[in-house]
Amino acid sequence: MKIYKNPDNLHLKALLERPKSQHTFKKEQLVATILDTVKQKGDSALFDYSKKFDSVVLQNLAVSADELSSAEAKVSKALKEAIKQAYKNIYTFHEAQQESTKVVETMPGISCWRKSVAIEKVGLYIPGGTAPLFSTVLMLGIPAKIADCKSVVLCTPPNKNGEIAPEILYTAQLLGIINIFKIGGAQAIAAMAFGTESIPQVYKIFGPGNSYVTLAKTLVQKEGVAIDMPAGPSELMVVCDATANAGFVASDLLSQAEHGVDSQVVLVCTDCDFIKDVQLQLAVQIAVLPRQAIAEKALENSKLIYVEKKEQAIALANYYAPEHLIVCGKDEQFYVDNIQNAGSVFIGDYTPESAGDYASGTNHTLPTSGFAKVSGGVSLDAFVKKITFQKLSAKGLQNIGKTVEIMAEAEGLEAHKNAVTLRLNSLK
Repeated sequence: MKIYKNPDNLHLKALLERPKSQHTFKKEQLVATILDTVKQKGDSALFDYSKKFDSVVLQNLAVSADELSSAEAKVSKALKEAIKQAYKNIYTFHEAQQESTKVVETMPGISCWRKSVAIEKVGLYIPGGTAPLFSTVLMLGIPAKIADCKSVVLCTPPNKNGEIAPEILYTAQLLGIINIFKIGGAQAIAAMAFGTESIPQVYKIFGPGNSYVTLAKTLVQKEGVAIDMPAGPSELMVVCDATANAGFVASDLLSQAEHGVDSQVVLVCTDCDFIKDVQLQLAVQIAVLPRQAIAEKALENSKLIYVEKKEQAIALANYYAPEHLIVCGKDEQFYVDNIQNAGSVFIGDYTPESAGDYASGTNHTLPTSGFAKVSGGVSLDAFVKKITFQKLSAKGLQNIGKTVEIMAEAEGLEAHKNAVTLRLNSLK
């Protein structure tokens, strides 16, 4: 990784450009064809695509009761305990996001309130390719459970033997999710968006995935199906000074670099010698990683940036709007107080990004590609919609009626005015 010193504003945009999107017109055409084929042919298309893309011949799409019951025995006791601890922390954090209904009297006789109501049918996509992400089952399944979504559908790709990772099945059972299907890729998104003979249709789809999955999620929005966000490659920025621990910083950079070859990590530091120390640590630590080749490729997309002042560093962080932001060193509180754009922030030497990925309690489904400038990560709010209510008494209508009549008349909407006038006349 190359060190960039005091980049000026003219070069900043190019320097912090995300890895080039893998979305091409040809790929979009393929995904559009998959969506349309599943929409038209249902299960038949899913079986065909499983054979074509995943090299597996499935007899059934749904995970059987026997497969669910046998999964628990295949998960070690230590991992079960770890999953349960993560479950507890994530549940506690998301449960605290529940809002009580507050009735507001805007003027005498007029009461308004807002109520959170669960999205009735949701779909969870769980990647199962290079790494079966059972942690994502927790991150998406727990808020769905707290929100009390009536139908939760989970899709995840099987291995070559037509099996789902037992860790995914165990975690799903822990959450009470039983509608689990052996299907991945764009075809899984299509199945949840449109419904098939086996897979129920949902109203909103959650979960990360490869570029085909992301494209499929983007395209089904045009069909009226909501999604959590168009999640791109994973990214991390570390902002620190010379008092941070170079070994810790290097480990955090590598923890995201190993996600995928298109991941991006960025270090911003106010000490050039410290950056060189991090470079040395990167070389030492990457050499023993099982996913070394992936991490090395990701580091080609990554940057080491030196700036003189902390004000420059925070401006750079807010410009980049990282999915994950780690701040450490003696000035950490300055960054915490001034960060405006980030998906999730990790503070201090002993707060690795990995903690948030798995078990601290916050959600790891976060905005990427700069979307942190306008949106946050998945929370309980993502699984509910807010319905507003209002009730006017006769006195309330008399208090506000003239205002409504004048405004409706000014807009030329006479029927709107009449709806009020008739009621007011009935009260005379």
